[in-house]
Amino acid sequence: MPRETNAAKRERAIEVCRRLNERYGPVECFLDHANPFRLVISVLLSAQTTDAQVNKVTPQLFRRWPTPEAMAGATPAEIAEVIKSLGFYKTKAKHCVECAQMIAADYGGQVPADMKELVKLPGVGRKTANIVLNVGYGIVEGIAVDTHVNRIAHRLKLSPKTHEKEPLKTEQDLLKILPREYWNDVNHQWIMLGREICDARRPRCGECPLADICPSVRAESA
Repeated sequence: MPRETNAAKRERAIEVCRRLNERYGPVECFLDHANPFRLVISVLLSAQTTDAQVNKVTPQLFRRWPTPEAMAGATPAEIAEVIKSLGFYKTKAKHCVECAQMIAADYGGQVPADMKELVKLPGVGRKTANIVLNVGYGIVEGIAVDTHVNRIAHRLKLSPKTHEKEPLKTEQDLLKILPREYWNDVNHQWIMLGREICDARRPRCGECPLADICPSVRAESA
């Protein structure tokens, strides 16, 4: 099979976005949040945990510590008690307190609307920062590559296999081939596809709106 040109890959990637936009339209953030602070904490908590599980613990969490200043005064043990149903809850509790302390002390209680500043916050990587900027501030600087987006990008062969375990490289691959106007909706629309059809273990390729342009469809259906 001939190697796909960059132009052809770009055209196919745009068609993926067009079809998923047609299917899902604008998709709201799956995490309950009222402001950028609550959003950054919720995204921080969502690592290797479902959004639904996070949404179960955050009402109590934010009732007790609604602001960066309030959470900065909590102990990791107190936070851990509230979020103990989540994976890696002890580490996340520590990050919550440290993150709140830095926001309160260094940023006047306001979550920074800047990628370089956001990734300085404990527990916040580029994926989390992308979501906070996009959802919290309407700023699109990149694409948040979580497990769903990463899996779909590689099944569609929009990122080389060597980057399969490196989401940051996968993001750069997507940014190179997708025009900026498509970046905004990739994360939430691709998550919808991943949850609904492109499952990690048992993808339902026969129901997929991308089946005719997905190089992995036969292998995944076998």
